[in-house]
Amino acid sequence: MDWNAAVDKNREALKRVLTMLVAMAGLGAGGQFPFFRQEGRSSPEVARAEKRKLSPALTLPRHLHRAIAKLLRPAEAAVRRLIIVAARRLVITLPPARPRKPKPKPMEPLLRGFGIAVTVSRDELRRIAAARRAAEIRAARPKKPSLPLFDPLRPWSVRPWPVAADGASSGTGMPFRRLPADDPVDATRISLRLQALAAALDDLPGQAKRFARWRARKEAAAAKEKLRQEAGIAPFRRTGKAVRARRVWPLKPGRPPGWRPKSTHEVQDVLEVVHGLAQWAMEKPDTS
Repeated sequence: MDWNAAVDKNREALKRVLTMLVAMAGLGAGGQFPFFRQEGRSSPEVARAEKRKLSPALTLPRHLHRAIAKLLRPAEAAVRRLIIVAARRLVITLPPARPRKPKPKPMEPLLRGFGIAVTVSRDELRRIAAARRAAEIRAARPKKPSLPLFDPLRPWSVRPWPVAADGASSGTGMPFRRLPADDPVDATRISLRLQALAAALDDLPGQAKRFARWRARKEAAAAKEKLRQEAGIAPFRRTGKAVRARRVWPLKPGRPPGWRPKSTHEVQDVLEVVHGLAQWAMEKPDTS
């Protein structure tokens, strides 16, 4: 099978879907929002053009917002699976782990707690002020939208949703209320999701390396845990801190997000194809 041809074909199909979604949202009018890198234009120029186009007051009618979100969800799932297919043979060598340096604890708060006066030099005050300004600049810097590599998982909950008096489930316990179709809805998140999708399609090799790094870290952690078990060492457990759950599989169980039993759009057909390719690409090779 020609994997490269399959990746290119489905990538072009997803670009067509994305172009249609951008047109539906009205973000591509006049060519002011270059979702795909144009020849002769550098990445900083494209980033500046994207920043100029976004408006904090971007809104869409509710029916249009829902129509875009309905197609955007399977498009995102298809791009995730296309990234997995593109990374099927990538081998990433992780750098050696650097020893974690203990964070020094300042003595000033402890001494002040005991009522001991502490004097700070002017140089130290300048250093603290410079570090504070640098932290504020980093916090105010706009973050580039990035497509999540993992499918969102449905929360595990056994409690049924409350049902309103008319039999319609509202999910919040409040009476069901129909919203007007032309009610304006904030579309800032939709525009950011479209940007992240475009960036992933524009830099598919980079996204494939990103997924390969996650896979290499997961395999290294599994190999380390296996060596600990063979040596009879108890599994490492942090005490006093909540342990964050880590994903061991990038795709959600069962059908992909946005899947429909009957295809009604091109994105459904692409999702069906790349889902099978991603499952095939993630199978471990037979070494027997």
